[in-house]
Amino acid sequence: MTNSPVPGVTLKTTTANNIHMRYAEAGSGPLVLFCHGWPESWYSWRHQLQAVSAAGFRAVAPDMRGYGGTQSPEPIDQYTLYHLVGDMAELVKALGETRAVIVGHDWGAPVAWHAALWRPDLFTAVSAMSVPYAPPGYVDILSALEKLGIDNFYLQYFQKPGVAEAELQQDIRGALRKLYYTAGGEMTEKDKGFGRLTGGTLLANTVDPETLPAWLSDIDLDYYAGEFARAGFRGGLNWYRNLRRNWELSGPWRGQPIRQPSQFIAGSRDGVLRFPAAKSQLEAYPNTLPGLRGSHILEGAGHWVQQERAAEVNRLLIEFLKGL
Repeated sequence: MTNSPVPGVTLKTTTANNIHMRYAEAGSGPLVLFCHGWPESWYSWRHQLQAVSAAGFRAVAPDMRGYGGTQSPEPIDQYTLYHLVGDMAELVKALGETRAVIVGHDWGAPVAWHAALWRPDLFTAVSAMSVPYAPPGYVDILSALEKLGIDNFYLQYFQKPGVAEAELQQDIRGALRKLYYTAGGEMTEKDKGFGRLTGGTLLANTVDPETLPAWLSDIDLDYYAGEFARAGFRGGLNWYRNLRRNWELSGPWRGQPIRQPSQFIAGSRDGVLRFPAAKSQLEAYPNTLPGLRGSHILEGAGHWVQQERAAEVNRLLIEFLKGL
């Protein structure tokens, strides 16, 4: 048990789903479990851990499998959604709890959605940010991109082990600075981004800001860079290398809605909302999320919505939690 860089938050370790897992914890009360995305850390939830615990909940944010102080198994096939949801289910048990509300952002959003889909007994409500819910479908995303004639999407670049790792490892702090800024709401250059890799590499078409945006301090960036310097990028990138495997294994749930109370939050400038299927996924919510309590698009915010708009996200999240 160690003090974290965030007041009121403690870092602890446990074993869950056969891996060592580090998690940040604050407060007591009903359990709220936070799942971060790429390239991030438990630290991405620093504002929510403080606000949600102050509102009377036990707020827990693990370093997800492959990140930070949590174990990074060697085999690529150990990073499927089944492992990731299993980690969260077993973490709930390791914390001595029998149920939780699960919250996810970026890659953590599919983890949260699928946790709610597969274990409604355990995950009684779900709030996800940035990545809309879509029930398992009939085409995997890599095949869908190929059918559209797209061969330079970042998801495709991440498939070959070692390539993205080598690029990101050259200057960890610089790479994170560019990625965080380019996907954030402050970046207004129309032709910049890392969805389509027009320059051939992940960072070729990103923007390196002269000054950091208000939501990301030098201290924040130092913490993230330190975590990736220690853990590397391989574990987090392996999540992307299971996209087809996840799809192949999810046949039993094709077309299935999530019936528990649910919430969606994203920034209007989030590049994920420009993915080919995003609009139809949001429009399908009356069928796919019959328990939806609110879908909120925050004007001007980018991809890192819970950090860019901490106060607004905290308010929406606490309203949702208290209304359950």
